Amino acid sequence: MPTEASPKASGSAGRAASALLETRDLTKEFRGFRAVSDVSLRVVEGTVHALVGPNGAGKTTLFNLLTGFLTPTSGEVLLAGRDVTGMQPEQIAHLGIARSFQITSLFDQMSVVDHVELALASPTGLGYRFWRSSSAMKQFRPRAMELLDEVGLTDRSGAAAGSLAYGQKRALELALALALDPKLLLLDEPTAGMGLEDVDRTIALVKKVAAGRTVVFVDHNMHVVGSLADTVTVLQSGQVLAEGTYEEVRNDDKVITAYLGQAGDQHV
Repeated sequence: MPTEASPKASGSAGRAASALLETRDLTKEFRGFRAVSDVSLRVVEGTVHALVGPNGAGKTTLFNLLTGFLTPTSGEVLLAGRDVTGMQPEQIAHLGIARSFQITSLFDQMSVVDHVELALASPTGLGYRFWRSSSAMKQFRPRAMELLDEVGLTDRSGAAAGSLAYGQKRALELALALALDPKLLLLDEPTAGMGLEDVDRTIALVKKVAAGRTVVFVDHNMHVVGSLADTVTVLQSGQVLAEGTYEEVRNDDKVITAYLGQAGDQHV
């Protein structure tokens, strides 16, 4: 783990008993196929937790179960000790979970700042009437600009979202998630499709926004995982294969076998 992550990791150790998110024997079947099987996950408040695994390991299905986009066949999802199993996505979002998706979905002609204002307005109900009350939306402008500054998009606030570079679109998507002021931030492949420069920029951005927050993310890039994660859970065939620090899991023979087909001296 990088040295800069250690203060946060040590700070969270004192409240190791405080789990913001838990799953208990979480299972999802699709016509007899178990995409997620008896997964018990524990995400400690104030930490960054990575979910990794080979393609088809069940990572996206697990994300969908955590956010209510799928209903589990059995098992429980707990947020701060509250059972949220089977709740609708909007209900879970109101309880403090925000998710960014692997594929961005933005309005190309709408400005960057208007996107964030709309996200800020959505919990108030105003967002659903934004085309009839554009002047009322301006009350959200100061906070919108703060969020754009947080993700490094202040200078593009007036630009159309469609004009942004790919990495900037992902940064905007992150600002939209942060607009919900989430207790828990879920990031689905935050560096997918990025070049090396954008990957490093996104790592720095996630480190910045993770301060004082709990983050769970999926990523195939082990450089990203090693740079960000306090805890890594490795999934294979829908089950938890291993869990620990990045160094612990990358040296686990079971993990090496899952990624490479056989144990050996190579590491993930």
